[in-house]
Amino acid sequence: MTHDVSLSLSAPPRRRRGFVFLGLAFLGVVGAAFLMRRMLLMSAPRCLSGRWHGCFDTFNGVVFMTLLTLPLSLLLVWALARRRRAAGITAAWRTSLAEVGTVHGTVPFVWMILMPGAGAGVVPGRVSLVPLLDLVTMGPLGIAGNLLVFAALGFFAPMRCAAVASVPRLLALGAGCSVVVETAQYVLRLDRVSSVDDVLVNAVGAVLAGLASRRWWRTRAGATT
Repeated sequence: MTHDVSLSLSAPPRRRRGFVFLGLAFLGVVGAAFLMRRMLLMSAPRCLSGRWHGCFDTFNGVVFMTLLTLPLSLLLVWALARRRRAAGITAAWRTSLAEVGTVHGTVPFVWMILMPGAGAGVVPGRVSLVPLLDLVTMGPLGIAGNLLVFAALGFFAPMRCAAVASVPRLLALGAGCSVVVETAQYVLRLDRVSSVDDVLVNAVGAVLAGLASRRWWRTRAGATT
């Protein structure tokens, strides 16, 4: 009887923490959109008219479409979670949110990284293998951008898969995905520098985001740590 009472008393605070987290995430997205409103409004006409040039080939356009399609992703999370709950699957909401969040938060950044530069196809591939050499030239905005590239992957992947639910594995996951992207930049001759510093910062971003979601990580037994 005491055990049941303790469970009932602990459930509401957990729900409240979940609502607070979702509220803060929503406020963060709204705040980011407000700060970038001028840039986003520049791309809005082309994106809403379905034009490729000026929308999907620009950073502003990709960010605008990412925010515009956010309600669709949330609707997909709801649909997947409802289907899983009907099938009796545990952690239906967490699993559905992790799957959709990983895709919605990672694909736009990878798309922007693989955008061709002005000399794409003409300028040979460039590689920087000296650690910390490019870090000075990145600047605060460049470092912040690289930290966010695989942040969604680092945040949501351990919630979905127990195999990556540890700091070393998250670091390896972020670094491995970054190496693939940097290699694609070089092979496709996109007029971009494939840098070891990009790999390092991207991997650190995945780990930091993963630590932020650590309480919801999936264990091999199916429970969070």
